[in-house]
Amino acid sequence: VQLQASGGGLVQAGGSLRLSCAASGITRSINSFAWYRQAPEKQRELVALISSLGSTNYADSVKGRFTMSRGNAKNTVYLQMNNLKPEDTAVYYCNAFIGMHYWGKGTQVTVSS
Repeated sequence: VQLQASGGGLVQAGGSLRLSCAASGITRSINSFAWYRQAPEKQRELVALISSLGSTNYADSVKGRFTMSRGNAKNTVYLQMNNLKPEDTAVYYCNAFIGMHYWGKGTQVTVSS
């Protein structure tokens, strides 16, 4: 199983970015996808999760600003991030749960003030 994340970058506060994650090499149904992030010297934290049924959950810090969705392509998810804040700066990781957790390489998001 491979997860390929993309879409990170540098943006000013108040701006937007859209992260993408494509999963490949999967022969079983994916239970859920999630986005995590890890800022320097902080623990990795859950940002958003989408279940196989399409229900979503968000960290309180991003509610109302971030939206996670599934793409038309199978095993693709997105994280639309609006009204970005400097505290959103982190490496963002895509995660898929298929009986066990699979992780993609992170993509850097930097929000300047």
